[in-house]
Amino acid sequence: MHISLIAVGRMQRGAEQALMQEYFKRLPWKTSVIEIDIKKTSATSAERKAREAQKLLAAIPQGAAIIILDEHGRALSSRAFAGKIDEWQMAGYKNLAFIIGGADGLDKELIAKADLKLAFGTLTWPHMMVRAMLSEQIYRAWSINTGHPYHRD
Repeated sequence: MHISLIAVGRMQRGAEQALMQEYFKRLPWKTSVIEIDIKKTSATSAERKAREAQKLLAAIPQGAAIIILDEHGRALSSRAFAGKIDEWQMAGYKNLAFIIGGADGLDKELIAKADLKLAFGTLTWPHMMVRAMLSEQIYRAWSINTGHPYHRD
């Protein structure tokens, strides 16, 4: 399995980056973080989202399951999230692409291509913190699916 975290914006060195890297280092799966840098211009929100979507879509590995993080997505339990990852593995997916948009959200074209719209609750989270939280949940899902004692109900 190959996990791609594809996000708008560059992560600076700090606690969030260290935490994300720590959880990805624990995984037996190959992981990559692809950061999309869009220069801020006087474009409208819709224009920025469309430009970001083009770059995000181009970065998704061929044949990957696409999981977008969206405040209007489904809030899954850790076990349900692990179950989705297990389903994709059993279906033969070799790549999972997790997409985090910019401050304006995601373009509807990209949302339409998603295999799962995932929400981390109804609160708004800083995008850099979401990367760390997502990496932890991916590790937790792996631990649940393999019977590792990390997760406790």
